[in-house]
Amino acid sequence: MTRIAVVGARGMLGRDLVAGLDDYEIDPFGRNELDITNSSDLAEALQSYSIVINAAAFTAVDDAESQRDEAFAINADGPRNLARTCRVIGATLFQISTDYVFDGTASTPYGEDAVPNPQSVYGQSKLAGERAVLAENPDSTIILRTSWLYGAHGTSFPRSILQAGLSRQHLDVVNDQWGQPTWTVDVARMISRLIGADISNGVFHTTNSGKTTWHALASRLFELAGWDSSRVRETTSETFSRPAPRPAWSVLGHDEWLTRGLPAPRKWEDALAEAWECGLSRFALPEQP
Repeated sequence: MTRIAVVGARGMLGRDLVAGLDDYEIDPFGRNELDITNSSDLAEALQSYSIVINAAAFTAVDDAESQRDEAFAINADGPRNLARTCRVIGATLFQISTDYVFDGTASTPYGEDAVPNPQSVYGQSKLAGERAVLAENPDSTIILRTSWLYGAHGTSFPRSILQAGLSRQHLDVVNDQWGQPTWTVDVARMISRLIGADISNGVFHTTNSGKTTWHALASRLFELAGWDSSRVRETTSETFSRPAPRPAWSVLGHDEWLTRGLPAPRKWEDALAEAWECGLSRFALPEQP
């Protein structure tokens, strides 16, 4: 059976990768078990695996602006260490990346071959990670760009919106940023398809398809909860001052899936509906004392 190491397995995405890839022999590695910024222990720890999935990342987008060195250490140097190790042990690396590698100025979906132009330190560090792993292990590295992730664990936009909806009469949510809400369980399923197809290299946009705004997503979550969606009010990005700029357009294309003979990812609305039934709905319930 294929042995897979999931690095960054204690995070929101990592936990669903471990649970969702149950057709394989999976071993989870949190930061306490495996520090990817320390290259000395990687070869021994990973030598028995044929696939390494790197979900470890510095994801605090605003903090990255003032913690550049740490962001690059985790998002660029760490992946480089993993790719070098994978080349030595003969393993395929799946490197999780982000829509933030693009500048957000497009009006049509970004193709897998679109020229990156990150506008934040976080985006710059993730792009540096992409380039590092491809330089170290080009024949056995898959880049997976994802965006607007949500899942059963950790912090996410749906969880925050639903919990705020329990206590606040109105929520002001931006309606000028477009993207693709992506369920972490679907990311695991997409990775499983790539593994099953024996694909070992390439860039894949690993998001649910379609597009929406944060405001429209929040309104849909209110509707699923049975709440009055008019409580979600439209606002613009200018009303929220943040250290790191957010892409106004984070819609990614999925041509590479079709080119490789695989189905394109399903619509975000369908994924959200299933996620709601699979436990996302609990965030709309008051916390028990």
